[in-house]
Amino acid sequence: MKVFQLQRQLIDLTSSLFIEGFLDDQFTQLQQLQDERNPDFLFEVVSVFFDYTEKILNDVGSALELQTVNFKQVDGYVFEMNGTSSSIGVLRFKNASVAFGNFCEENDREGCLSCLQELKHEYSLVKSKFDSLFSLEQQILAAGGAMPMLK
Repeated sequence: MKVFQLQRQLIDLTSSLFIEGFLDDQFTQLQQLQDERNPDFLFEVVSVFFDYTEKILNDVGSALELQTVNFKQVDGYVFEMNGTSSSIGVLRFKNASVAFGNFCEENDREGCLSCLQELKHEYSLVKSKFDSLFSLEQQILAAGGAMPMLK
């Protein structure tokens, strides 16, 4: 496949992530920090987010399974997820974590469990989208092309 076609696919995919509400402008700011000196910057930052978030989601799940839930602890985990998702511009995930925090404040186990499922779903969706994005980037680089930037 021609480099131009791959670049077009990457632009279209990235645009769709903004249109569908997966990403916000923070992602664009991170993207702009990537350059020839640090070509894997975005991949590394996003990978750290996914590794960390997966651990936190598991910790939240374990905390909600306890007979007596420490909602303050769960809210702390949710606050961390909110911060990390905000820092990379993962908008839908961040919005779901904000809703989760509200249920923590109300000590609502069922609401928290429902939000946990929503966060896991959003995590899975955005991870799949980023996997596609990074795959396209690798194909472009392997074909000798450069990364197109969205305006």
